[in-house]
Amino acid sequence: MEAAGRDKALRIALMAVGLVYVFGLLGVFLLLASRAPAEHRSLIGFAVWSSLVHGLVMLAQALRDPMERANMYGDIPALILVGVALLVLNRTSPPRPVGQG
Repeated sequence: MEAAGRDKALRIALMAVGLVYVFGLLGVFLLLASRAPAEHRSLIGFAVWSSLVHGLVMLAQALRDPMERANMYGDIPALILVGVALLVLNRTSPPRPVGQG
């Protein structure tokens, strides 16, 4: 995916995730970051890793505690999907060699 298309997809993903997360403080900041994602890569990176780690911790708990198994069909896949989507969309394009622009 070219950089402009990935940036537009990242903006849309940030708005969607921000709206879902709006009940927590991070959602408001993701909505603000959707206006200029390139200026907020570290916040987006934090959202990526916090989602992935939260999902993996919940997975470990669900595997140990039968009362938490329902999370394996909703919360855990959602957190991991959000983390992976933002991770992929937040990547910067490698610089092109001079003369090949």
